[in-house]
Amino acid sequence: MIVCKFGGTSVGDAEAIARTAGIVGARLGRQPVVVTSALAGTTNRLLEIADQAARGQLIVALTILEELRTRHFAAIDALGVGDDAELVSDTGALFDELAHLAEALSVLGDATARSRDAVAAMGERLSAPIVAAALARIGVPAVFVDARRVLATTADFGKAEPRADEIAVACRQQLAPLVRAGKVPVLGGYIGATAEGVTTTLGRGGSDYSASLFGAAMEAEAIEIWTDVDGMLTVDPRVVPAARLIEHIRFDEAAELATFGAKVLHPSTIAPAVRKGIPVFVFNSRKPDGAGTRITFDAPRLPVRAIAGKARTVVVKVRSPRMLAAPGTMRAIFEVFERNRTSVDVVATSEVSVSVTVDDDQHLEAVVAQLSVFGDVAVERGRGIVALVGAGLGESTATMARALASLGDLRLHMVSLSATGINLTLIVDGGDVHEAMRRLHAAFFEGGA
Repeated sequence: MIVCKFGGTSVGDAEAIARTAGIVGARLGRQPVVVTSALAGTTNRLLEIADQAARGQLIVALTILEELRTRHFAAIDALGVGDDAELVSDTGALFDELAHLAEALSVLGDATARSRDAVAAMGERLSAPIVAAALARIGVPAVFVDARRVLATTADFGKAEPRADEIAVACRQQLAPLVRAGKVPVLGGYIGATAEGVTTTLGRGGSDYSASLFGAAMEAEAIEIWTDVDGMLTVDPRVVPAARLIEHIRFDEAAELATFGAKVLHPSTIAPAVRKGIPVFVFNSRKPDGAGTRITFDAPRLPVRAIAGKARTVVVKVRSPRMLAAPGTMRAIFEVFERNRTSVDVVATSEVSVSVTVDDDQHLEAVVAQLSVFGDVAVERGRGIVALVGAGLGESTATMARALASLGDLRLHMVSLSATGINLTLIVDGGDVHEAMRRLHAAFFEGGA
């Protein structure tokens, strides 16, 4: 059994959905389970509906809703499944439900995390039945399964945590019998539900995570991520056109790249697969015969596998002589970030200071206020992270020296080598992120390097 996850661009319109159906049809012998994202761009529009309705702009919200309704029914017609009375009726009912949600938000004047999840989840609730119908039309024995009946989560709306044991039970009860019967279950990614049945989401990009969770629960042979790029690349091709395909990469390297800005995979995707040792493949749905990228434990150890970068990073610095030889201070500092649900990416310390980077500054004001009890706190916005990733990086001082030398006159604010030696992280000015990536890629992948 394999899990095939198709991203928004792979189900962006009728033509893309038809390609997806062909890919699944060619894999029937491997007992596929299909996980699909919302149609490309739909989730953003749904969240816009929630925001506009909560601001009292109900007419604007309903106008967006009608645009989405038209788009989804156009896809149904173009795929030749408009005669599926149940699909047409259910799709119409979902849009009616969405309209009622928008009206309720307009009356309340506030969009809570729970209500935003209910709205955002509509994308996958709409797309999965359409994909299932398209598969059935070409002879694939597809069966739509509501992912909320399978993907159990906590009630942390907006970024719910999966309940792995409950997911495993649900997969055995609801997906495994279908697979054994020769059916192809089709589920929406990204969405789940609490024990009380309340709709949740895993956070943006969570469809990959859903696929990995289902694959781990069912001990899949492989997890395939179908997207609009040829696989994982040595760098973002929008920044460096000379980016190269990585045909084989280690789990830990892929996870690092995802965390530090590589857009192909959601950062959490790898974790469930790693725990079960399930290989993950990344393919281009527009080029189904391409080599793609294979992610496993046993890829060769290279000093540099790829480069990732992201701008709009915030550096938080805490400095106090009282930190010198004061047991427990570091733990107390990081507890502040934990209490405020703010993740830290990069850490650098000295005897009397600690510097960290954060991407999500939603709770930064509270973080700074609580950190002030330890000493002087400085916040530096407009920074960026560039990460050089390779399993053999920590074993090669020459490689690290070459990386630093290649940056030339670009200003460095922090440098950190991960504890595992797999990632050399460089904090630069946000406006220098792309230039740093270009220089590093030229040093390690171009000109015969």
